[in-house]
Amino acid sequence: MRLLYFLCVKSFMNQRELFLRHVGQTSAAPLALEIVKAEGCLLYDVSGKEYIDLIGGISVANTGHRHPKVIEAIQKQLDAYLHIMVYGEFVETPQVQYAKLLTDYLPVSLNSVYFTNSGAEAVEGAMKLAKRTTKRTQIVAFNSSYHGSTQGALSIIGDEYWRNAFRPLLPDVMHLEYNSFESLNEITEQTACVIAETIQAEAGVKAPSKEWMVALRKKCTETGALLILDEIQTGFGRTGKLWGFEHFDITPDILLLGKALGGGMPLGAFIADKKLMDSFTENPVLGHITTFGGHPVCCAAGMAAMKAMLDEGMIKGGKDKGELFKSLLVHPSIKAVHSFGLWLAIEFDSFETNKKIIDACITNGVLTDWFLFAPNCLRISPPLIISDEEINMTCEVIREAM
Repeated sequence: MRLLYFLCVKSFMNQRELFLRHVGQTSAAPLALEIVKAEGCLLYDVSGKEYIDLIGGISVANTGHRHPKVIEAIQKQLDAYLHIMVYGEFVETPQVQYAKLLTDYLPVSLNSVYFTNSGAEAVEGAMKLAKRTTKRTQIVAFNSSYHGSTQGALSIIGDEYWRNAFRPLLPDVMHLEYNSFESLNEITEQTACVIAETIQAEAGVKAPSKEWMVALRKKCTETGALLILDEIQTGFGRTGKLWGFEHFDITPDILLLGKALGGGMPLGAFIADKKLMDSFTENPVLGHITTFGGHPVCCAAGMAAMKAMLDEGMIKGGKDKGELFKSLLVHPSIKAVHSFGLWLAIEFDSFETNKKIIDACITNGVLTDWFLFAPNCLRISPPLIISDEEINMTCEVIREAM
């Protein structure tokens, strides 16, 4: 046993050293957990330690890690084919069937799906589509918004700290205040599109008023600007409905999806009316193209996850589970709780306080993190299948950490 422990520690140290040396780092202090198994809401590291996952891969594992139906779909597709041709040239059954399933659960105007590799790529494609169809150049986004880190997506990210080091970026981008009626006056006949998160994710789960969303939709319609809603985190039941925009009784012109779209596999999509999407087919031909977007294994996995979510009623219990978290997370250290469905941001007085609590939680088997634009807020976005027992356990750990 002592020898086995030594070998495990040695292996862990080697892997960690290789990770830090050869895998591109984006932080001076990565979590560096070596996870060897994930199942449902649980993660297991190389030492066998168990963690309850409150992050879900940043709202990716909505149906839980390795849902049996997802694994089955992946295995079945592996026996058929992997990549066979660049996007849009061959009729690939997983792409076709998943596109049909998605549009069956969307408003009639959102009937054409373009699959990408990620949410950020979906943002890029949607911006191109808006410019192509409106023949305008101005893009309006909002402060404290997050849409990805590629050059175009970075141009519309809502914080100068993250943009400044990579200038020059896209020209003719305007950032407005989210949930401000006055800011809507800046949207004009020169605006190609307005890109907004339905609920601001990295700002710490900040939701707009329904009245503002309706006014935003109206302003875009009046000016001919396309309304693009980013549901890369809000989609697939995170808010208590399948799509976040359902809470506001509006329909976007273009919908952005990612994260949970692939059921744990890399997948993104932008969805619009076919009359808009067809503008990519000429002048120039191949107006938007990708090699691996809509990979058949990813589409098979995503479709299985979506079906499981719908068939097993995962969305229905999300709101109640969110309320359970809120009822249990009561403590003098908490300044506020921002929530929408099974998605919470627990606000503390500073990042330093939050980081100490996060570290203590991880030490005690609860995996959580902070938000990009709200570093003083603790992230809770677990798989929708998290049980009441697991919620009670995690809240006890968080309270003890406080």
